[in-house]
Amino acid sequence: EEYWNSSKFKAFTFDDEDDELSQLKESKRAVNSLRDFVDDEDDDDLERVSWSGEPVGSISWSIKETAGSSGSSQEGREQLKSRNSFSTYAQLPKPSSTYSLSSFFRGRTRPGSFQSLSDALSDVPAKSYAPELGRPKGEYRDYSNDWSPSDTVRRLRKGKVCSLERFRSLQDKLQLLEEAVSMHDGNVITAVLIFLKRTLSKEILFRELEVRQVALRHLIHFLKEIGDQKLLLDLFRFLDRTEELALSHYREHLNIQDPEKRKEFLKTCIGLPFSAEDSAHIQDHYTLLERQIIIEANDRHLESAGQTEIFRKHPRKASILNMPLVTTLFYSCFYHYTEAEGTFSSPVNLKKTFKIPDKQYVLTALAARAKLRAWHDVDALFTTKNWLGYTKKRAPIGFHRVVEILHKNSAPVQVLQEYVNLVEDVDTKLNLATKFKCHDVVIDTCRDLKDRQQLLAYRSKVDKGSAEEEKIDAILNSSQIRWK
Repeated sequence: EEYWNSSKFKAFTFDDEDDELSQLKESKRAVNSLRDFVDDEDDDDLERVSWSGEPVGSISWSIKETAGSSGSSQEGREQLKSRNSFSTYAQLPKPSSTYSLSSFFRGRTRPGSFQSLSDALSDVPAKSYAPELGRPKGEYRDYSNDWSPSDTVRRLRKGKVCSLERFRSLQDKLQLLEEAVSMHDGNVITAVLIFLKRTLSKEILFRELEVRQVALRHLIHFLKEIGDQKLLLDLFRFLDRTEELALSHYREHLNIQDPEKRKEFLKTCIGLPFSAEDSAHIQDHYTLLERQIIIEANDRHLESAGQTEIFRKHPRKASILNMPLVTTLFYSCFYHYTEAEGTFSSPVNLKKTFKIPDKQYVLTALAARAKLRAWHDVDALFTTKNWLGYTKKRAPIGFHRVVEILHKNSAPVQVLQEYVNLVEDVDTKLNLATKFKCHDVVIDTCRDLKDRQQLLAYRSKVDKGSAEEEKIDAILNSSQIRWK
């Protein structure tokens, strides 16, 4: 006992935190008291421990000893005898009671009248110390193909794993689909449709879905999401949905990066059975891309040559290819505003070819020319002549929007005041003039309105000793104005 306690090999203790034996800590004292019942004269249950720390006679010890003995040679037997002579014996005699300490720790009972582990711990509260061996068999019914279509759909809805491979006949597959539709769960319907798509031919799948519109809509949406254009076109062709077939075919142009190939593809889409409005859209798309290819090639050459002033001062930041119509018009107004109408890059040519409304054209041209600070072009954009030869400024977008765009592009105060004066609504004019500090407009408007109080209030907002303050004082001291 003294050697055993000083050895590096330690016996089992109840301080080990094991999940299955954590409840046995309460019986530690009872087990330690077994030493009082040990019979020193009985050597039947002597437990021998080798230097490797394994009980002599255990399975692992037997394997190691057999492997090291190299058969039944005399040398092996001598080594085994020598090793056994140096083995340490921890003598734990057989108790006079019904306990066997070795069998107790090994979890087995001795034949005869020895008690079991549960009997030995009868003073411990009745609890189950056996580990859970596994899930109930019902949890593994998926793998035994016991689920009906309705049960399978319910389990899919709960997010549990289910095998659909057991449904082999067409009747079972259709029943599975109907159960999924009746559940009104899009994820389950899609899961079943993926299974049917994989296990049924296209003809049978399309024929059965034609009379099941809910499932059909889910399949169409799913094919669009995954980009399976081939099967989607086959489905529309089977259903005789010509317009949807054409639109789906047209959508494939998004996957073509090369401009020339995309143009040729769009040309093939022109003859497809679109509606009248969509047919016009396809034609415009083809024409616009054709124009963009021509403009891009010409402008790239001019920019690389470096002989055109506009490209030297304002280098292009991006290609015009595949850009929208409004972006193309802005580009044309920025780089090709003065070109003749006969050229493809002329803004007027684009306006007439694609029937761009006046408001859209004026708004785009104003933004482009104001960005270049070409105020003469801005003035010419709104100047019109009547049949008598008189000129007049007219803005289809409203002069209040013209003022905002000009201010956004840092137009001078003189230019802003000219267009603020053209705003018809008086309140809007005063608000814009005050906001953008067009002092002359505010002063003249207050004078015309004969509003002395508002003019006095505005006098405090201008700089002391400025020309605007002198103008306000002159108006206030004028005897010709009859104030309200």
